[in-house]
Amino acid sequence: MNLRLPLTGLFGIGATLNGYAESAPKPVETTRQTSSKPNVLIIYTDDMGVGDVSFLNNGWVQTPNIDLLARQGVVVNNYYTAAAVSSPSRAGLTTGIFPLELGINTFLHTRKHNADCEQNDFLDPSFPSMARSFQAIGYRTAHIGKWHMGGGRDVDDAPQITQYGFDEYLTTYEGPDPDPAITATDWIWSPQDSVKRWQRTEYFVDKTLEFMERNRDRAFFVNLWPDDMHTPYVPDAIVQAQNSTWSTSRNFKAVLKEYDTQIGRLLDGMKRLGLDKNTIVIFTSDNGPMPYYEQQRTNGLRSMKCSLYEGGIRMPFIISWPEHIPAGKVDYKSVVCSVDIYPSLCALTGAKMPENVAFSGEDMSQVFLGKAQERTTDLMWEFGRNDFFYRHPVAENNSPHLAIRRGDMKLLINSFDNRVELYNLKKDPYEQHNIAEKYPELVESMRERVTQWWNERMRINSAMK
Repeated sequence: MNLRLPLTGLFGIGATLNGYAESAPKPVETTRQTSSKPNVLIIYTDDMGVGDVSFLNNGWVQTPNIDLLARQGVVVNNYYTAAAVSSPSRAGLTTGIFPLELGINTFLHTRKHNADCEQNDFLDPSFPSMARSFQAIGYRTAHIGKWHMGGGRDVDDAPQITQYGFDEYLTTYEGPDPDPAITATDWIWSPQDSVKRWQRTEYFVDKTLEFMERNRDRAFFVNLWPDDMHTPYVPDAIVQAQNSTWSTSRNFKAVLKEYDTQIGRLLDGMKRLGLDKNTIVIFTSDNGPMPYYEQQRTNGLRSMKCSLYEGGIRMPFIISWPEHIPAGKVDYKSVVCSVDIYPSLCALTGAKMPENVAFSGEDMSQVFLGKAQERTTDLMWEFGRNDFFYRHPVAENNSPHLAIRRGDMKLLINSFDNRVELYNLKKDPYEQHNIAEKYPELVESMRERVTQWWNERMRINSAMK
């Protein structure tokens, strides 16, 4: 390692989960880990929608190995990412804090882009870090895969990944000190890379298993953050030469099939190492898909990546911990967000969170253990505050730039005009019926809350750069 759908699928999940038992691989279990503390593995898929996994979708694609993981643990139906695009999503997961409060609002890019979008160039390492909390109680820690929280392009002063609590790391172009095997040129990927585009997930899985084997006798925390299922979809050398097909559904399916195969190989490897019973595995995605193939990749949920409608922020979520978490459980009631993962994992492992920090997330560890839990705080999002942010070419996909969910109700507003949208997600999961006029008092209460949050945001502009 380098050390430097329709929604019928979504709501009919229980039956579907049981439908793939016969296809499950059966590797031989060997020695079990001796550490009493559970290991933690977070698989953070890039740009995967809720329709990209067959335990949730209507059958348009098959993911038998990811389905196996779902059958082994708990699936949370109402799970949200902290942001509609990569960098803030990853920052929210890492810190347990809404990205708006971290000064990261959209994908990190060049210094000029970042300034135009009113955001920092990288995640400040003084903020809390999940890895640092695990490191403090003796865990070995590793980040393997995409980083995208600072570094790359002309941002040459980004902190090293070790400053966030990782003992070891391997990362891509969108991070400091990228691995030369996947960055032969000064870009995200290249045909000149020694590890080809279609081999990257396999490479990341290899490095993850190597790290696990070296640390099998002590507790470890691993971020496995592949850059699949993000475009381009390049399944082989032939397609590599056909860049006009890099976003087609056919090539997407081929890449997804290989991605699922590698997840299966990872799970098999953990069993061979005797680590499967003592490892908490979380599988989810950083944000919605793009392209979305007529909403198949979102199970019919509205919009996609770069939008605060459900298709941009509602993700698949699995947590597995054999002998601790009930197998095949589906939670339709609890509302969970990626900012909850940090406090929840600390509750499950005994890791400590920094004191005197206003975390956005809640301890949802009971949900992770298979018990429904009512959320006590609002979820809030921000994306697209000015014209330098991505704007959807289809008007209906361009959401307001602020959103808040309270119970079953979700409000979307702009801070700069009178656009107001309110949806009852239990009755209207597709966000087709704006009921704002029917609930003026609720609209005002939710608007006041999210507007106050917005007004208290970190102030960043070009003059501060």
